[in-house]
Amino acid sequence: MAERDLLIVGAGPVGLALALALKDSGLAVALADARSADAVAGDARTLALAHGSRLTLERLGAWRGLPVTPIESVHISHQGGFGRTLLRASAHELPALGYVASAGALAAALRREVDAAGIPVFDDTEVLQLEPGETAVSARLGGGGAPASTLGARRVACAEGGMRADDADVLTHDYRQHALIGTVAVAGGHHGRAFERFTADGPVALLPCGKDYALVHVAPPARADELLALDDAAYLSVLQAQLGSRVRLTGVSGRLRYPLLLRYRRQPAGRRCVWLGNAAQTLHPVAGQGFNLALRDVWALARTLREHAGDPGAPATLSAYARARGLDRFGTIRFTDALVRIFSTDFFPLRHGRGAGLFALDLIPPLRHFVAKRMMFGARAWP
Repeated sequence: MAERDLLIVGAGPVGLALALALKDSGLAVALADARSADAVAGDARTLALAHGSRLTLERLGAWRGLPVTPIESVHISHQGGFGRTLLRASAHELPALGYVASAGALAAALRREVDAAGIPVFDDTEVLQLEPGETAVSARLGGGGAPASTLGARRVACAEGGMRADDADVLTHDYRQHALIGTVAVAGGHHGRAFERFTADGPVALLPCGKDYALVHVAPPARADELLALDDAAYLSVLQAQLGSRVRLTGVSGRLRYPLLLRYRRQPAGRRCVWLGNAAQTLHPVAGQGFNLALRDVWALARTLREHAGDPGAPATLSAYARARGLDRFGTIRFTDALVRIFSTDFFPLRHGRGAGLFALDLIPPLRHFVAKRMMFGARAWP
């Protein structure tokens, strides 16, 4: 007999959101995370939250009091060519197109709601092994110096953890790019405006975060080495040249880097197991869709489990979830991948073609509206 209906592996924002989405479903849910609650709450990574994600977090009770910075407009352009567009929240009668928050602050807000709902979380507990059986999954747990124990669950949802490159169901594409992240100060404040600047090396994004900007600067690995070796003043000069005169940079801090890969599972569901968030796909940060896609995974899985009574790990339930996520999941993966490939090349025809595309986007309101809706609500956001 399974001890739980659902074991969620990972008590970060994705796993906690799933637990909350099921809090009144009648399912016995538990979470396990190798990290402590304080470590999860101390995650300094920056998340871009689309308007659709705000609506989901409001329904989960985690939005009120969450420290966020609104994105009221997004300026999109490319270096070395004509064409630019400006997306405004006011054009959609919204207070913001999206928001910027720290992953730790969001996790802490979600954890408060999970604790209030009485959903158990096993902190400092690593899931050492999962063994799917006919009626349940046997999860071997350990950590904190305690002896390993076993917990049974009718279904396991993996919301954290990487995908093995040798897994036959996992597809990987190396973009041969690295992302430099950091914090950038600007003269005169950001006024809620984000910037996406496409260059021959890769995109540069500035996201309003507090009084400063969160920076994502994409470049080939060798160029990233050079940029990271520069002192702050020299790096700021390079960055200013790439961004042009749209914003005046005054300082930079906290520069780090990481490689960029597209990696995703062909099927997000297997035998009594389902994968969502970074356990199902990792995307290029060009459109800020990673966490927003993960939150849509969460909502779809919760809805599927509510609609299919009985065994939550039954093959029909798993298949229903996989079908429900197909359009949005693969649509978002392909949309993001296409942006990277089109805008990360200096091939002359493409360079002028993308400039014309941005020019058309600025002149044709329905097209601009579609792109904005796509970024806010995913691949199901048709005009």
